[in-house]
Amino acid sequence: AYLEGSLLFYTHRCGHCQRLAPEYEAAATRLKGTVSLAKVDCTVSSETCGRFGVSGYPTLKIFRNGEEASSYEGPRTADGIVSYMKKQVGPSSVPLRSEADLNSFINTFDASVVGFFSGTESPQLAEFLKASSALRDSYRFAHSTDLRIGLKHNVDTECVLLIRPPHLNSKFEESVVKFTESFSTYSLRTFIKDNIFGLCPHLNSENRDILRASDLLTAYYDVDYVRNPKGTNYWRNRVMKVATQFQSRGLTFAVADWEEFQEELEEEFGLGLSDGGELPVITIRTRAGHKYIMQEEFTRDGKSLENFLEDYFAGRLKRYVKSEPIPESNDGPVKVLVADTFEEIVNNPEKDVLVEFYAPWCGHCKNLEPKYTELGEKLSGNPNIVIAKMDATANDVPPNYDVQGFPTIYFAPAGQKDQPRKYEGGREVIDFISYLKKEATNPLVLHTSRDDL
Repeated sequence: AYLEGSLLFYTHRCGHCQRLAPEYEAAATRLKGTVSLAKVDCTVSSETCGRFGVSGYPTLKIFRNGEEASSYEGPRTADGIVSYMKKQVGPSSVPLRSEADLNSFINTFDASVVGFFSGTESPQLAEFLKASSALRDSYRFAHSTDLRIGLKHNVDTECVLLIRPPHLNSKFEESVVKFTESFSTYSLRTFIKDNIFGLCPHLNSENRDILRASDLLTAYYDVDYVRNPKGTNYWRNRVMKVATQFQSRGLTFAVADWEEFQEELEEEFGLGLSDGGELPVITIRTRAGHKYIMQEEFTRDGKSLENFLEDYFAGRLKRYVKSEPIPESNDGPVKVLVADTFEEIVNNPEKDVLVEFYAPWCGHCKNLEPKYTELGEKLSGNPNIVIAKMDATANDVPPNYDVQGFPTIYFAPAGQKDQPRKYEGGREVIDFISYLKKEATNPLVLHTSRDDL
């Protein structure tokens, strides 16, 4: 089916739309003549947006032959949009007719999935094409009905090869992985997923979400495969040499460009410009949200990285926690929390604690503040309950608290600190009090003033 391109549904009031707009424009310029990117302002064309079932913004949809084909589920950066949309162009699997075609197809910055079949009538080819159609958003596919084209890759029977990009070839792993079992879309997806990244991929904005679904060690330095592939692989090979000793222990490895992730490294790990240099900076981030930084300088022989990993697997490393300084005095009706005092105040097994996670710039949080302070004052005579708040932008939020927006409020009951409950009630003082009367471990002691009588 012919691919027309994608359509962005947006409104001017939407912050996410404003952030996406320049990336979408840049992608449209780069894709001109290949794929068309268009946009619809839903404040003006509400009828069009309604026809396509658009209810949130921004929404991106892919169109083929004038019909909506699918939702766009790719990255929201110009590079990511360009890469994703290029994969949508033409057939889902490129037919290869010669060894030159094969060499040209695999000489790219992305991994390639190539099927070799004994002829056009092969039932395995039909399955492969079905799989390529279902998975084209994520991977590049090609196929040949002449086994001889794959001779230099030891192809002598019907099979699928996963060929890693040439710039990531290394003596520490095979650059080609063969799949010879009878396959379906499911088994092919599993095979690709298990092998696509190899021992130490290049982490970037396109694959970060997939790689971070695992416990991940990342080496940050000047990664540049366009201008300095040799220098980039010099450090990657040193990481890989150590990674081979630990690869079966559940940790994933990657290299990433320091500059690309600079803002995030500062935000997440407190690492500023002065921490970056010629030598890689090593961090570990687990699925549970625990973070570690290698304090020792990276050594060319890999010894410091080896020691760091041994300490990590032995449980000897101190976690990195982003925290504001501990307040000098904390006598107000609402206790100020920082990451370093969270354990002591919130996880005190004797006390019920109501915690507000806020952001300094959040308007709803500012509206809540006087009411939350009043609540704290009303409960100030209660020895069993603590009203507390934490700036979630300046402190790490513990993993068992899911904070997606602000303010987010949780109740951590005495004796059940591993099961905090999200507060979903109203935001008036009376709402909080009626909730606490119901949920508190001990009866509430309310501090009443004459005005309340």
